[in-house]
Parts: sequence; C-alpha cells; structure tokens
Amino acid sequence: MRRIAALAFLAAASSAGCDDMRGRAPGTPAGVLPAAACDPADAVETGVQGQIPFPLRSAGAFAGFQCNLHIAARIRGEGAGWQHVFFADASGHRCSYYDTAATAENRLHQGVVVVDATDVDHPVVTTYLVSPAMLDPLESLRVNDRRGLLAAARDLSAANGPEVELYDLSGDCRFPRLLSPPLQPASDAAAANGAARGNDTAAANGAPAGVAVTRGDEGNFAPDGLTYYATHLRSGTIVAVDVSDPAKPRRLAQWSMPSNQRTSGLSLNAEGTRIYLTLYGRGLASPAGSAEGLDNGIVIADVTEVQARRPRPRILPVATLLWGDGSAAHETLPVTIGGRRYLVVTDEGGAGDPNTPGWTAACNAGLPPWAMARLIDISDEAAPRLVARLSLAINDAGRCGKVIPDLAGLTGFTYGSHSCSVDRADDATTLACGWFESGVRVFDIRQPAQPREIAYFVPASVTVPSPGSLNNRRAANGRPDHCSAQVRLDPAAGALFTTCQDNGFLALRFERAAWPFDSGGAH
Repeated sequence: MRRIAALAFLAAASSAGCDDMRGRAPGTPAGVLPAAACDPADAVETGVQGQIPFPLRSAGAFAGFQCNLHIAARIRGEGAGWQHVFFADASGHRCSYYDTAATAENRLHQGVVVVDATDVDHPVVTTYLVSPAMLDPLESLRVNDRRGLLAAARDLSAANGPEVELYDLSGDCRFPRLLSPPLQPASDAAAANGAARGNDTAAANGAPAGVAVTRGDEGNFAPDGLTYYATHLRSGTIVAVDVSDPAKPRRLAQWSMPSNQRTSGLSLNAEGTRIYLTLYGRGLASPAGSAEGLDNGIVIADVTEVQARRPRPRILPVATLLWGDGSAAHETLPVTIGGRRYLVVTDEGGAGDPNTPGWTAACNAGLPPWAMARLIDISDEAAPRLVARLSLAINDAGRCGKVIPDLAGLTGFTYGSHSCSVDRADDATTLACGWFESGVRVFDIRQPAQPREIAYFVPASVTVPSPGSLNNRRAANGRPDHCSAQVRLDPAAGALFTTCQDNGFLALRFERAAWPFDSGGAH
C-alpha cells in the first residue's frame, strides 16, 4: 500500500547547525591529514597525497602505489561495480558479494559475484547471482548479519509492489539461496544496458514501454533485519519494506522529499528508530549552489512508527546538518568511538561541478574540488556537529595547479571518496574507504577530532577491457582504476578485502604491524 507524506526536512529542522561559507564548523581544523608513514621499500605516491600525476597516466600503464599494504590475491574476473558486502556463516566461511556493471556485452558471467574469502591468499568464486535485481543492484546491495540475509532492490514502482530480492546466507554463505518470489525477468534491454546511476526509464528496468517505474538506487536494512529501506535518487523517494517474511516482502510506507530535493544513502541506529539520510545537494562553488544556498548534508529523522508497525507510519525530522564544501552527499555510517556516537558521511562531489571548470571554480574559492569523508558527532541528535574532515592533500586549494591538469578531458568521478567501512560499529578504531582514483585509504579514528592516515593502496591500471567494470569496460585506455566499494577489515588476518572496478576483488595484507593496533584493534 502506498502512503506518501511530504518531508519538509529543511524547514522543520531549521534550528539545526550549518557550516559557514567554507563548510567549517567552529573549532574544526581546516588542514589536510598528514600522509601515512611508509617504508622506503613501498611504492609510495610520487605526487601530493591522493594524486596520480599526469605523466604516469599518459604512459597508459600506471603501475600503482602502496603504503603499508600489499596485494595478497586478486580475482579480476570481468571487473566490479559500486558495492562490496560480506558475511561470515556459522561454519566459518567468510564470504564477499559484489556487483558488476549492467551490461551483457562480451560477458561470460553477469550479476553479483560470490567469493569464498576464508583463505586470504586463495579466494575463490563460488557462484554468480543472476536473478533480476542482482543484474543491476546499483547501491542497494546489502547484508544483514543478524538474520543472514542479502538484499537488493530492482524496482520500487507502486504498480508491481516493491521488487526487493532476498537471499539466505546463514546456511552456507558461499551458495546463497533465493527466498523471495522470482521477479519478472529483466528485458534484453535491461540486461544489456549500461545505464548511469539513477536511470528511471522503463527500458532500464524491464518494464513495458511507457510504464513509469521508481528505480531503487540505494538501500539498507534496519539492524534487526525486519525492515529494508530503499531510496530513489532522482525522485527523492524513500520506501520502507517489511521483510520479516522474506518470501513475502511488502511495502509499509513511501515518502517523498521536498520539491527538487534528492536523497541517496541511508543507515539506521541500533534500535531501528532513527534514520540517517543524505541530502544530495550542491556545493558552494557550483553556480546553482551559490545562488540557492546550502542544500547538501544529512537529515536525522525518527522512524519509530515504522519500527513499531503503526498504521500509516510517519517519518519525523529531528535535525539537519548542511555544508557547502562538498556536494552530492552519498553515504552515512553510524558508529561509536570512545563511548560517543558518530556518523561517517561521504560526499560524491566537491564544492564545484564535476568537471574542469567546476574544479577550478572550487579552487578559486578556496574550497575542496573533490569529495572527502567526514566524522560527525551525533551524541546530541538534535544538534549534530562536524568533528573532522578526512581531507587529502589533493583537496588543498593551494595545490590545484598541480592536480587539475591530471584530469584533462575527464568529467564525473575522478579523485574523491565514495564508500567507507569501519573495523566494527561499536568502539570503532579504523576507517577504510574507496577513494576512486586515489585508491583504498585507511585511517586511524581512535581520536575522532584528529584522524590520521595509516595506509593506502592505489591499484595499477588495467590495460585490457573489463566488461563488468564501470570504468574501463570497453576501451583498454589505461585510465587509473576506480575504487568505490566498501571494505571488510579482518583484524585476525591483518588484512582487508574490497573491490576496484577494473581490478575486481582484492585481498590486501597490512605490513609492518600497521594494523590492527596493539590495543583496541581486534574483536
């Protein structure tokens, strides 16, 4: 049943704090993080922190950088997409799941790749999930540990109900078992499309021509695994789905954001009563952003009525926090550090538009040209407070003259953060993020106001097309790889697992006791 209520977030939460014109909260240092301390034997960055200088790009075969991390194993397969999620079953199998691009051309295997990563040095692909939602899950691919479920959203249209697929991982995570009823097969157009994020056309979803659909872009479970929330970026729609019976997912409620306001990523608190949504807005160096004011940041809202399964449940705004030194707020991740509650938040864009004029405009305004992660204190949910930016040297406006020439002729995702993970949600010590062309970056966050970088791995360019990649799919152009996915940190093995779009699945080991930490780093 479809129930829509407008969410006047920006007006209802107008008492919440905003950053000033530089996006800087009072007391927050403006500088970039110190670079990680590397061993002389490492293949360290030759430019500024986070940079792949133009001469290395122009050679067409960038060899990669590494600091305190080395590659233990790789499954390139046919490339990777946006997300990497993971689960450990009761038998001790440690499994990874990652999406690939929604295209059938030159492919042996489509869909979500399942990897048994129990042996760090010898990960093995066990199967591929090719049900309709798994062919193009965008960023809706999620795992719920408590119930052992894997989910993805294909279509949220009211006509057909919420097309959310659920798989059981608890028996043997290497071979997920489809629980939800089979969806209508995707059309050839859907199987073959390489549509951009947020495409909401009927053809991209296998619907008949002329049928309006609401595409599921991102999603996440409530921690108890009984509710799955999905968002549609272009329409600003949020849908709550009851998945208490995985064989019969049903819509609980649907809400829409205010006019022209978009939302992307979401997460929930441990009780499932608060939702942390992004406001996918513009930066201050964007012409539209500077004219219309701040609209990029996060919303904290009360979803108690959904959690309690009340009829016609409402979503009630609690607070907003906005900033102008970034754009396209993308992901929220709730954690505790030292007994206090925080959100890790990433943007997908910097303060300007994602092209050379936009990056230049940001630099000229003294603002960051590319996205970064942030730590926000939410101990008082009515007054969220920015604590730290995880800014690399590439975001220093004073170095733009060195960095912008690297990206001549490029637009969209280049440098900048995307998805982050922690070693554990409670008492987190370590944050690891996919940073697109800046690779995988790892940070010590035990002192939230003073995070420090401890390791990075920037993969080598792939010069043979990866048809399942979103980066180097068709042309062997040697462009630097894009690392955009979540990271699983394994303290017992001293390793991390992730995907990069051309290189596929990566198992990386820490060197020289860089991680886990002597105290507080192990489960």
